Parts: sequence; C-alpha cells; structure tokens
Amino acid sequence: MTHPLISLQQVTAKVFKDFKMDNISWQISAGEHWVLLGKNGSGKSALSQLMTGQAEFISGTCERHCNQIEVISFEQQKALIESELKKDDADILDVISEGTLVHEILYTQDAPADMALAEKLIQAFAFAPLLNKKFRDLSTGETRKLLLIKAMIKRPDVLILDEPYDGLDLDASQKLEQILTELSSQISMVFILNRLDEVPEFITHYAYLNQAQIEFTQAVATDSPSPLEALKKLLHLKQDNLQIPENNSAASYPVNSDEPLVKLSQAKVQFGDNIIFEKLDWQIKPYQHWQLTGKNGSGKTCLLNLITGDNPQCYRNDIWLFGFQRGRGESIWQIKQHIGFVSNRLHMDYRVSISALNTIISGFYDSIGLYQHPTPAQKQIARQWLSLLGLADKQNTPFTQLSFGDQRLLLIARAMVKHPPLLILDEACIGLDEINRQRVLALIEIICQSKTSTVIYVNHHAGDKIKGIDQHLAMEDYQAQQGNA
Repeated sequence: MTHPLISLQQVTAKVFKDFKMDNISWQISAGEHWVLLGKNGSGKSALSQLMTGQAEFISGTCERHCNQIEVISFEQQKALIESELKKDDADILDVISEGTLVHEILYTQDAPADMALAEKLIQAFAFAPLLNKKFRDLSTGETRKLLLIKAMIKRPDVLILDEPYDGLDLDASQKLEQILTELSSQISMVFILNRLDEVPEFITHYAYLNQAQIEFTQAVATDSPSPLEALKKLLHLKQDNLQIPENNSAASYPVNSDEPLVKLSQAKVQFGDNIIFEKLDWQIKPYQHWQLTGKNGSGKTCLLNLITGDNPQCYRNDIWLFGFQRGRGESIWQIKQHIGFVSNRLHMDYRVSISALNTIISGFYDSIGLYQHPTPAQKQIARQWLSLLGLADKQNTPFTQLSFGDQRLLLIARAMVKHPPLLILDEACIGLDEINRQRVLALIEIICQSKTSTVIYVNHHAGDKIKGIDQHLAMEDYQAQQGNA
C-alpha cells in the first residue's frame, strides 16, 4: 500500500491570521487530481495553506510523503510583486534599483529546472521576448505565465493551482489546459476553481467546501453521472430584485450628452524600442458602454492608466478628460474624483487593514485606506452595499483578513459607491465564485441601464457578457506593425 502524498488527519489550524479550520481530514495520493469548489470565504485557499504547512497548527497531524509542492496563487503573485517594490526603497538602500529581470526570477537556484520543459513552455506561451524585460514591466497575465512556468519546470510531486486561468487571455488559457493535461500523468494536481467550465477533463476527485469545512468529497466514476450538476446547484443563486444603493451626494461632474467624457487622439505608449500600442483614437460619450479586449501584454491596462493618470505617458498624449486637457494644470485628484476603478493592480496595492465597511467608504475619497471622517449618510450607503453583497456580517473584519473573493467584492463596491461618471472595471470578476460573479454581472447590467455611470469593462471570458455594453475596442487593431517596434 502506498502512502498518500499529503495527508491531513483531524487538523485544527488558524490560517490568514484569524480564519480557523477545525477537524479537517483529507488526503491526496499519487495519480489523483482534485478540484476544490466552494463559495468565496469557504476555505478553499485555506486548505492549500494546510497542505503546504503555511498555517498555525493547533492539533491533528499533517504528513507529507513528497519531495516538493509548488503553489500558483494570487498571494504568491502579490508576494513577488511586493518583494520587487521593496527594492525601490532607495532612501534605505542608498542605491537605485534597476529591478529584477524576468529570466533571473525564472531560473533560480532553489530547485533544479527541467530545461527541456522550460523551452517547451516558453514557446507555448510566446514568452521568449519577455525573458530580458524587467519583472515590474510585466502585465498581470504575463506575471501569471511566469509563475506557471517557474512552478512546472521544477517537476513537483504536487502542484496546487489556485485560479490558474485568472488573468490569462483565451489563447494562453487553452495552451495552459493542454500543458496541464500532458503533465497530469507525471504530477498530481489540486485545482482551486470558481468557474465550473474550467474544470479539466482529467480530474479524478471533487471536494466541496462550506464554512471552513469539507462538506463532501466524491471520486469521478466512469459509470455514474458527473458530480458537477449537483455542484452547479450549490453554486448558483438567482439574481432577482437587486437594487443598487443610491448616492446622496451631488454629482461630481455635470454630464453633457453632447460632450465626450474621454477623448484620445493618436494615443501611443512606448517603452524603449517596444511600442505597446499606437495611432489609437478613442472617444467615450456619456452612457456609451465599452468592452475592451486584447491578449496579455496588448496594452489594455496601459490604456486605462492613461485615463486614470497612473501612466506618466499620459502627459505625452493628447487626452481630454471631463473637460480638462491632460497636462494643462489639472491635478490627478480632479480627474480621479470622477472615476470609479477596480483592477488587479489596485487589489495588489490595497494592503491596509481597515475594516470592510471603511474599505467601501474609501471609494468616496479615492484613497487606499480611509483618512477622513465619513458622514453618517456615507456609512449608511456602505452598509447597504455590504448587505447587497452578502458581507454584512463582516462589516468590522479587516480587509487583509478576508478571502481574496471577499476582498474583490469590496473593491468593486468601492468603485461603484459614489456612482462615478466613469466606471472602469479591469477584470473585476477575477476570484469571484459563481454566485458572486453572477451578482456582480447583474449589478453592472443595472448600472448600464440606469444611466448613472458610463462603463468600460475588461475581461477574457466570453461567457461574461453584459446587456447594455455594445461598444467594442480591440487592442489588436493598434499594435505596431512588424519592424516598427
């Protein structure tokens, strides 16, 4: 009889500071591939922390009969980005950091790498041009590709993939699915997924988590129906009678239907010899809702950062925003007060331990953290948003102690809370379970219909369509021609 690769027996432990899992028993053996499903905050990512020993064990036993476990997760991605940001502390280091190159992160000395597999993965993800770039210049999807390649070339015994497809474009997602299928005969995998349509065909076992407990497990049998149908019912909720809380403050910008909110003329972003996009003309009129698409690294986030003022090249471009021409004396806050914004970068940067309630309130002030005294009306509106999102019982929980999905819901509410003239949702639904994703999509649809905000929506999932978003900007139309970059 072979030992399981990982075995948890009656484990009680604290994870993420105050999230407690009690009396957990579970194991994975060689040749098994598991998918962990459950609502946001159910304990899926916490279980992965138990597997790797990154928890405060109180009782029970955790046995590992494997040489190496690799994890792909948002937390890992965030930690890597934060380590790079620390290198920018020039006042402390008394040096100017040039930033780590991608190939230096990929090929480290902590474990031997399968170079043949590395070459195959680099080719599959079209990653070769990125190897000599600075890590900090990678897009969210490119960073995810880096971490995936880095983990797989170590040939671990167990590979834990926490939302591995998040941030990847369609082509990269299909390549990853093919690669994981090929490696499944050699590596046991544990998937943590919110989207049931991302469950690989080679999965052998399901586990459903609820309220920090493994509610049930089931093996996939060839002679019985798939457990997915039962799981779909558990992960589904009808989105009836949703109502967005009102904003009782005066509109930040008097919308004129004849004047565009945003106008870019021949916009261009270039880093060194690399032209991200060029010759882009874009005009956004009030209540004209747009979907922005493009592959990883095509410049979607760069373009949005031109609008928000978070890309310094906004001053090189001809940009009009809310009646201001960029670079004519307006402050960044005169622009941001008219914008609600959620993105992966904002999520990475939101590292303050304020309460869930104050996280939403911070959207009134466009701040990371809350440094003003909110009005009673603002507090009441924020409580209404918490109730709408099913987070009323977490009003006083620090942001950093919530699950990734719950954090994302708060940042979405933070973006929407002031009913901004322009609402930018850059892959907003990453990390959301089936229930909350459908809830957020329904809320966006209501916003589009109610004419309270003009929406720019970015995502890689064709299934996440929103009624009312009928304008489309494809970044592929503005890529530099071969030989120009």
